[in-house]
Amino acid sequence: NGAGKSTILHSVYGFSNIFSGTITVDGKDITKLSSAEKLKSVGVAYILQDNSVFPDMTVEENLLMGGYIKDNTNESYEEAEKIFEKYDHLKKRRNHPAKVLSGGERRLLEISRALVMKPSVLLVDEPSIGLEPRYIKMVFEILGDLQKNENKTIILVEQNAKKGLEFADVGYVLTSGKVVLAGKGDDLLYNDAVGRLFLGG
Repeated sequence: NGAGKSTILHSVYGFSNIFSGTITVDGKDITKLSSAEKLKSVGVAYILQDNSVFPDMTVEENLLMGGYIKDNTNESYEEAEKIFEKYDHLKKRRNHPAKVLSGGERRLLEISRALVMKPSVLLVDEPSIGLEPRYIKMVFEILGDLQKNENKTIILVEQNAKKGLEFADVGYVLTSGKVVLAGKGDDLLYNDAVGRLFLGG
């Protein structure tokens, strides 16, 4: 904690001020765009690390909130139906209040809500935080499917170094806001220096 991982996502999405440098997506400078503009015009969506579901709203209502800035609300319903067809966990609970969901189901709902806008880039902050091991496995399988089969670019922040590096094509290790190691995820996974940094040795 305190390494600057979430700050990077905040900066990309527009939650933090940028004083130098630029942020580009597909060659387009998005540094000065608002968060809503980044989502709507560039397709950058942010999945928060904290529980961000609305507990007293139904699963379906939570999903539809993902399309709140769409000009055509029918598109949100169409995307929600596609999500329900893909994720049976959510389909069975569509009319239930979100507060009855398990931790893993809530995380799935948060990911799915971001998908309603059909983003090309997903910023995912600490997806494993607070989850049981079986749900961590499920969440990373879902993210892997989105990356491989739906061609989503995923920028992932994860303090569970093993899970993060197993997932990543390219990984960066931060200490006090600075990149101290970078490379292919597989290479970093077996790099002794990563272990020493995390263990303080």
